[in-house]
Amino acid sequence: MAGDNSKQFWKRSAKLPGSIQPVYGAQHPPLDPRLTKNFIKEHSKVNAVPLKNKKASSFHEFARNTSDAWDIGDDEDEDFSTSSFQTLNSKVALATAAQVLENHSKLRVKPERSQSMAADITANFKVIKSSSDAQLSRNSGDTCLRNPLHKQQSLPLRPIIPLVARISDQNASGAPPMTVREKTRLEKFRQLLSSHNTDLDELRKCSWPGVPREVRPVTWRLLSGYLPANTERRKMTLQRKREEYFGFIEQYYDSRNEEHHQDTYRQIHIDIPRTNPLIPLFQQPLVQEIFERILFIWAIRHPASGYVQGINDLVTPFFVVFLSEYVEEDVENFDVTNLSQDILRSIEADSFWCMSKLLDGIQDNYTFAQPGIQKKVQALEELVSRIDEQVHSHFRRYEVEYLQFAFRWMNNLLMRELPLRCTIRLWDTYQSEPEGFSHFHLYVCAAFLIKWRKEILDEEDFQGLLMLLQNLPTIHWGNEEIGLLLAEAYRLKYMFADAPNHYRR
Repeated sequence: MAGDNSKQFWKRSAKLPGSIQPVYGAQHPPLDPRLTKNFIKEHSKVNAVPLKNKKASSFHEFARNTSDAWDIGDDEDEDFSTSSFQTLNSKVALATAAQVLENHSKLRVKPERSQSMAADITANFKVIKSSSDAQLSRNSGDTCLRNPLHKQQSLPLRPIIPLVARISDQNASGAPPMTVREKTRLEKFRQLLSSHNTDLDELRKCSWPGVPREVRPVTWRLLSGYLPANTERRKMTLQRKREEYFGFIEQYYDSRNEEHHQDTYRQIHIDIPRTNPLIPLFQQPLVQEIFERILFIWAIRHPASGYVQGINDLVTPFFVVFLSEYVEEDVENFDVTNLSQDILRSIEADSFWCMSKLLDGIQDNYTFAQPGIQKKVQALEELVSRIDEQVHSHFRRYEVEYLQFAFRWMNNLLMRELPLRCTIRLWDTYQSEPEGFSHFHLYVCAAFLIKWRKEILDEEDFQGLLMLLQNLPTIHWGNEEIGLLLAEAYRLKYMFADAPNHYRR
């Protein structure tokens, strides 16, 4: 009977367990708590039932009530029959419109135009296209007003963010000139990289606080173990490994249409468009074809795990970093068809080998039942219970399980919680740390969770806590915030890593 109920639940949900779907997070604009917090709390009070009597179904109920947060586009033909959703959409529409008008006035929009927009919005409940979206499609000739607010269009307002700041770090084109300190660091990197035998220990020490954009591609190849330290062997090694990768393509890629590989290829083909959907670079067909080849070949060569949803995210930092070696302008909107075939082949092969090196250290995260992730989430719970008993007790009081939010943190290495530019900076340090992607990542997750302790303690129901933890407001984060996060993570590692009894009860 229990099996039938479980089967009915998954049939009703129409989603595979553990499937990665687009959610509001780092790549998607975070929900504005000012717009939704009051509504959520009012809605919770109306349907108030003691949480302790609903432990078994609380998460399922939360998933049903908030399914639109990650099922955008899946239920486009579905109508909202309940008044609660109509109330939420009306409030969000009006509040969003008011905030957009305020932003437009700051951008010196003509008063007459603003007034006409306000009149249209008040009358028709239409929302203005966000300014950052307008930047991405300013040549498309779209009007300022969008269609009436529907489920698939109910994205919250995204603040104006310069395109160069979304992926690139502080040394990218369009950024302020480098300081004397940054120039000194860059020169030190160049001396290390040009020496006959690069001192990898010294390179790791220099890379821990971040790698300059100009030397990041070669530094990442060295730190990942893809390139040898000896400069004379590098060119030959690159040539040999790139030829080897495209040998795999010739040998295995045609098998994607065979019956025993069809399911793997189909899942990859479905997941690729979901990868960073708000960044135009990753929506280009040529880029998606490159990602499909990389992921399929990796899955064929690693039958113990095969392809698992989430691995598709791990290609993107390497691809962006190696692409930046040939592109000085904004990478985010760059058209890769402007590059030669040889350059694209080099970027593809290097991304494959560096991703493979990374996954070699965390492959138990993706084998059957994903035991590596289960252990890391349990370790995170134990660690948080020691370093912040109040937050841990708060989760227990409202029956929030760490697996409900931290699974994604481990599976995607926080890539769904942070902007891509922050992930790239974070990986500078991960590649400088021994077992950075496996061991040190645990302490980064603990520091990341405690960073939001005030917001966590302010939420006083299960639904509010899950909404917060799945939509943390990191859209404006940059190198400074990541530097502080890493410093706190290092402090926690220093205190607890060599003294396990400190975090075991």
